[in-house]
Amino acid sequence: MTALLLSLPFLLRAQVKVTINAPSQAIEGQRVQVSYTVNTQSVEDIQVGDFQGFDLLYGPTASRQSSYSIINGKSSSSSSITYTYTLEAKTAGTYKLPVATVTSGGKPYKSNTKSIQVLPDTGGGAGSSQGGSQGGATRMRTQDTGDKITDKDLYITVTASKTNVYEQEAILLTYKLYTLVSIDQCEGKMPDLDGFLIQELPLPQQKELKYENVNGKTYGTVVWSQYVLFPQQTGKLKVPALSFEAQVVQQDRTVDPFDAFFGGGSTLRRVKKTVVAPAVELQVNPLPPRPAGFSGAVGTDFHISGTLTPEQVDANDAVQLRLVVSGTGNMKLMNAPAVDWPKDFETYDPKTDDKTKIGTTGTTGNIVYDYTAVPRHGGKYVIPAVRFCYFDTSSKTYKTIRTDSFTLAVAKTASKERRSEVNQEDLRVLNDDIRYIKIGSRRGQSLGTAFFATGLYYGAYALLLLLFILVVAVHHALTKANSNVARTRRKKAGKAAAKRLKTASQLLRQAKAEAFYDEVMRALWGYVSDKLNLPPQSLSKDNVGEQLRLKGVDEELTGRFLKVLEDCEFVRFAPGDPEQAMDKLYADATDVINLLDTKL
Repeated sequence: MTALLLSLPFLLRAQVKVTINAPSQAIEGQRVQVSYTVNTQSVEDIQVGDFQGFDLLYGPTASRQSSYSIINGKSSSSSSITYTYTLEAKTAGTYKLPVATVTSGGKPYKSNTKSIQVLPDTGGGAGSSQGGSQGGATRMRTQDTGDKITDKDLYITVTASKTNVYEQEAILLTYKLYTLVSIDQCEGKMPDLDGFLIQELPLPQQKELKYENVNGKTYGTVVWSQYVLFPQQTGKLKVPALSFEAQVVQQDRTVDPFDAFFGGGSTLRRVKKTVVAPAVELQVNPLPPRPAGFSGAVGTDFHISGTLTPEQVDANDAVQLRLVVSGTGNMKLMNAPAVDWPKDFETYDPKTDDKTKIGTTGTTGNIVYDYTAVPRHGGKYVIPAVRFCYFDTSSKTYKTIRTDSFTLAVAKTASKERRSEVNQEDLRVLNDDIRYIKIGSRRGQSLGTAFFATGLYYGAYALLLLLFILVVAVHHALTKANSNVARTRRKKAGKAAAKRLKTASQLLRQAKAEAFYDEVMRALWGYVSDKLNLPPQSLSKDNVGEQLRLKGVDEELTGRFLKVLEDCEFVRFAPGDPEQAMDKLYADATDVINLLDTKL
């Protein structure tokens, strides 16, 4: 212990670090700040070499930071000191910043180093700021009031990661801003687009400029917004031109700086500028003919795994099958895998846990499906491997992946075994004990009144035979009706949809948007699946529309149903009032299902 305490100061000194912080780019004439941060305030001296390619305006200025916190009863503290140098870039080139040597506890420590690329000032140039974003503003050259802001001073480009894609394949749209002037803000949103499901990628609120030389001029550039699009239709689709409203900062030379400073005013003025990003045309190809069991998933690197718990149960006890599907693509639009349960199992709709996030290549992550089933009889069962078919965009082919098969041992319930034991005991008592023999006078039948071969005797047999035939016929009819699953599903389709819509109504009142949309989608797809006798893997808007027309549903009602499906897929990601969108969607879904149920 004594040795540890004696060595503690040396351990602390060994942890001293010096880090450098500086922008990666600058423009000739631009002021930049380079800082060296030491993770202790016990600093005796700092030595920094020459800043090649820069003029030292002033510095170093020292600032100290300390913090103290208590988490779960454990206290911790930290302190640091930062030395900042203000420089001005002189000539274009790439310069390596000097290493700082800090003396702490009598021992020297060196910082890391970093390079700054200085670009030539081509007439745009940056102001006196650091070439990054300050308070949300993008700082470049500040114009004078009245200067015309041209399309070469400020513009936005749009690039698509792909322009020739398949239906449901992810497309990344990137809107990039180029500026020679200083702007305070720039606002623009992707409008609602027919034929696309759209998700916006989260980007930092504080925009940091990078510099690029375009046609001999140095522009400040930044990726302003990005969207991932999933096309829902085929053919030539167009993303229209997108307008952004920018505020350009200009200098009012007519205002005296001293009057503005002491009077609380400003010499800066803000001018609105509309910037239009061009339209994008896309060619969306239909998927090849869909194989049986296609899940609707389109993307790459899909995997599926499954676990069955428990593997041994009593009859009438529930088991859970958990399937995990991972990959990259349109994961929020794919169908749950179909499980081939044994016939006498009672099954329920799967519970879904979405663990995905949007990225530049689509939705990435995994979705967990929990299936619950109840075996009604004892025995050993094998649940076949679960298959998952998806369209692989890299190979442009359908691929099928599968889990292993699952084995389940189901034992008879204890209550049935006990009832069996009681019955056997009753039999043993009956054989060994005479108390079941009734003792008393026997009432005989008088001679001449024999029942055998009488009319009443044959009538009773005829009646029993008739009852037997009637029971067999009724049993056969009921068995046939119950075995006709499709007919049963059609009869109960409306009730099942109403039950799901009732659940959706409760989720609506609880403002659980994601669960609400999932339940409405289940109600819509489940209704047409039951009513039209379509297996889940063959459900698609084209197939459903064709089947409704074959059933004699008019084009208007068919179009309304498909429109509600599209709205349900789109509205969860659409901007606007979510509660209002949920209310309208619930009313539309309820109305269209009622109309279809009446028509069918």
